[in-house]
Amino acid sequence: METAEGDGCAAGPGTGCASFNQDSTSLAVGTKTGYRLFSLTLVDKLDCIHESAETPDVYIIERLFSSSLVVVVSMATPRRMNVYHFKKGTEICNYSYSNDIVAVRLNRQRLVVCLEESIYIHNIKDMKLLKTLLNTPSNPSGLCALSINHSNSYLAYPGSATIGEIVVYDSNKLSTVTMIPAHDSPLAAISFNALGTQLASASQKGTVIRVFSIPDGLRLFEFRRGMKRYVSISSLSFSSDGEFLCASSNTETVHIFKLEQLGPSDEDEASTWTSYVGKMFSAASSYLPAQVSGMMSQDRAFATAHLLTSGQRNICTLAVIQKIPRLLVASADGQLFLYNVDPQEGGECVLAYKHRLFGTDEDIGQKDESEGSEVAVSPQQACPSYAATVAIPATGPVTATLTGYSEDGGAKKGEVIPEYEFAAGPVCLDDENEFPPINICSNTT
Repeated sequence: METAEGDGCAAGPGTGCASFNQDSTSLAVGTKTGYRLFSLTLVDKLDCIHESAETPDVYIIERLFSSSLVVVVSMATPRRMNVYHFKKGTEICNYSYSNDIVAVRLNRQRLVVCLEESIYIHNIKDMKLLKTLLNTPSNPSGLCALSINHSNSYLAYPGSATIGEIVVYDSNKLSTVTMIPAHDSPLAAISFNALGTQLASASQKGTVIRVFSIPDGLRLFEFRRGMKRYVSISSLSFSSDGEFLCASSNTETVHIFKLEQLGPSDEDEASTWTSYVGKMFSAASSYLPAQVSGMMSQDRAFATAHLLTSGQRNICTLAVIQKIPRLLVASADGQLFLYNVDPQEGGECVLAYKHRLFGTDEDIGQKDESEGSEVAVSPQQACPSYAATVAIPATGPVTATLTGYSEDGGAKKGEVIPEYEFAAGPVCLDDENEFPPINICSNTT
């Protein structure tokens, strides 16, 4: 089963989708039979904190930080987005759209739904539709990124289907911020850092990764992933402190780049390929062609991790687990790899542990003979049923019924919310008073 190739989703024969949450503390996996949510607080243990078997063929599954809110899209109803409070086992709302949903992004203020040629922006506090961006460039893979910082809510999406332009849109103020001419060829991956002050991008050629400042769109860094071949970069992810950027592709290598501006003294002492070439060609840079001189100034990877297989889609993220920096890679064949990262020396990352995200009973406790390491499999867990709470898709005009909604930023019954209003304060869905069922059943045609 294929799925959208937007940043942060890995597809494979046994899984519809895999996505890390916004702070890389949990992993959501969609399968042919439902979905699972895993906690990422330990290296040698992968806790399955929730499992649902009520929604088959899930190809989009997104969780809001460590809250109880999850967004699910199934191949059975690809035009309908369902929002659940998984701890209560109830549905918050659902929306139906005119075409298939190809990506969903969310933060504490906004929920963004991406179709191939349009984008819908919802207020996450009450799920009211705030803005519809129509006639966007064709985006069949659902490529988009949403910043997670509470003080801003930038949305990035392709500004062209033929070249690598990026539109940066302010989803709070509902206005375009800037257009970034990032690459000559179409985009393959984009991602914001945690503060929403930087945006990383890669094109379909997959050889160069660039980082731009936000909101002005100035180029800050340029990294060369490789020169021998074009690859398909599937995900980009910043570390929480913004000092590192990882990139995964369909090759066996995951690259980690260090985002630092070298001062004059650092450049003299550095022994990297970049500084060496810079010294060799500094005198000639004035007459070298711009494309050549630009290539000579690009930085190589600070660290790398080598996967056991290649040729399949992977997603990656950087996190600190048990006080050690880790690289996490979820593969399309349903495995999660955790590597130790040396933040000082870089180099080759060491595989610390790997887990099977789904499998049969025979898989549990088996050893991987090639590596001699244990393949951990999360146990099956009982899950609440959504059968009684899933609403039937609407076929009429847009309607919304809000019943008993939270007083903290939500709408009361009969209250009309201004289009420009956005959520005040963080969303805390671990509070049982947050997000009771509001039974929205809307058509956005």
